[in-house]
Amino acid sequence: MRITIHRGIDQIGGCITEIATNNAKILIDLGQNLPNGEGVVNDDFANSDAIEKITKDIDAIFYTHYHGDHLGLFHLVPNSITQYIGKVAKRVALCKHQRLSFIKDRKEQSEKEIDRIEAMQSFESQQIFKVGDIKIIPYFVSHSAYDAYMFLIEVNGKRILHTGDFREHGYLGKGLLPTIEKLILKQGKIDFLITEGTMLARLDERVRHENELKGEVVELMKQNKNVFVLCSSTDMERLATFHAANQKMNGRPFVCDDFQESVLEIFSDTAGKKSTLFDFEKPYIFRKDNEKLINWMKAKGFCMLVRATDKFDDYTEFLLPLLEKDKTILIYSMWKEYINPQCKHANKKYLDFIDKFSKVSKIHTSGHASAECLADVCNLVNPKTGIIPIHSENSADYQKLPIKEELKDKIITETKKIDDTLIEIKRTTKRQSSRLPRQL
Repeated sequence: MRITIHRGIDQIGGCITEIATNNAKILIDLGQNLPNGEGVVNDDFANSDAIEKITKDIDAIFYTHYHGDHLGLFHLVPNSITQYIGKVAKRVALCKHQRLSFIKDRKEQSEKEIDRIEAMQSFESQQIFKVGDIKIIPYFVSHSAYDAYMFLIEVNGKRILHTGDFREHGYLGKGLLPTIEKLILKQGKIDFLITEGTMLARLDERVRHENELKGEVVELMKQNKNVFVLCSSTDMERLATFHAANQKMNGRPFVCDDFQESVLEIFSDTAGKKSTLFDFEKPYIFRKDNEKLINWMKAKGFCMLVRATDKFDDYTEFLLPLLEKDKTILIYSMWKEYINPQCKHANKKYLDFIDKFSKVSKIHTSGHASAECLADVCNLVNPKTGIIPIHSENSADYQKLPIKEELKDKIITETKKIDDTLIEIKRTTKRQSSRLPRQL
């Protein structure tokens, strides 16, 4: 068996992991590098020649979730290779790329992307796949992308757990450790754990539960009649936080645009059937000519989901003069460094957008596992042979985790052969460690 980390060591995003035997090869994720603060992506893999090379003899690709740093190069994959993604994740990705088709000069590219997404095979949690002599089983995890998965991979009598991106502090995160203990470990010991470590560079940052955020949002909504929310349009659990808080405000409409409404409809149609928390009912779609809605918003107040785009520049410039300034606030719920002018990852679109508001509040928590959660997973899984850290700025930071000493000795960050398994670690020359804007 061979485990190849094509990309993911010492960088966040752009994840590509290969699992291979003499008879079969699969990839877990084929992600694009993250953009810098100007929105520019520098990625040597983002071309057909590079993808043809990396996918040579690949039998299938499995995606952990729909974020671009895990899925972003899918459209370059040869048609002969089957690509797999979660059932709901496929719908969200399709919705996103249908929207991108409206961008000027992007229609042809978007049509190709839509065709490739439509051709993807979808799966659900615990569905069993066989690719040659490789067995793959996906298990649901909570993340800032809904319908995210870890993969249990069985190869030549060895078992690999690839976590993808995950967290425990979301509404759906309480199932993380029980899933590992009762569903995965019951099948046998894990040999290799491949796991993310996004938060290792921010060990001093307190990771808060979504419930805590909801309480803070409720208080802000009580103090402010008119609430604009800048957050990821595909982070179902964060969207649920704002929706649930707004429901406590007696008659305030929950407002968004038609794209956001399409995403919310997907979530309501799937997760909403299992929990009322994710039933977004029918939000109100904002249009400048909808006088009835605008008068309702002016009279009762509102919660409006916005994005830092030209469309919402127009909407807010229209609305703000109609509203009481001292009762109007923007809640910013994304990574704080996007709006830190001194940070290299500062995003001008976000900075310009929030500058429109006299009152801004920052309420956010990470979509990734805390250091404590990472340690809990490592200690629980307790892999026999090795831990391979990916999706972190510095893989050596894994040594800082409060894990068993014998596990620290099993951390693998360089190419090595252990018995009949070759672990090949590749490092790219251009390091990417910015966080991906989750705006669309």
